[in-house]
Amino acid sequence: MANRLTKIVTRTGDDGSTGLGDGTRTSKDHVRVQALGDVDELNSNIGLLLCEYLPEELRLDLIEIQHDLFDLGGELSIPGYSLLTDKQVARLDALLEQHNATLPRLAEFILPAGSRAASLAHVARSVCRRAERSIVALGRMETIQPVPRQYVNRLSDLLFVLSRVLNRYAGSGDVLWKKNRNAL
Repeated sequence: MANRLTKIVTRTGDDGSTGLGDGTRTSKDHVRVQALGDVDELNSNIGLLLCEYLPEELRLDLIEIQHDLFDLGGELSIPGYSLLTDKQVARLDALLEQHNATLPRLAEFILPAGSRAASLAHVARSVCRRAERSIVALGRMETIQPVPRQYVNRLSDLLFVLSRVLNRYAGSGDVLWKKNRNAL
């Protein structure tokens, strides 16, 4: 990887380009930069969720996920470079299984609502889905490893499950979608 940032204001991006981790420059509207930005926004949203009162185990899991997302950003910033591993995807699978086992079976669609923490998890989930779409788009243009795509796919599922867990933690349940609410 290139050197760490030592100077934030460089003015080199004033022309609409940005530097990648390998030292090359690309347009700020390149699909790779879009994917990087979406992953960064996702990480920021998880940081916001971490400002809430959360169970300690869940807090530690989210902090680990933030580190993974930083790795993902590093991987995306260097064409052909890999940082995420199958082990990180497997950890998300294990968390999904663990948390989903504590929840009642879904019988209806739920709204992205409830407690503030659950709602923030839903916002992070929707940003995660956008990051996934950006990574898929990048993969259509350039060769990327499958792990980044797998990771964000699992993470969006986990954030959905965690929103349900957080609603229960707050003493409420899922906010169900009422499909026939306007029927006469």
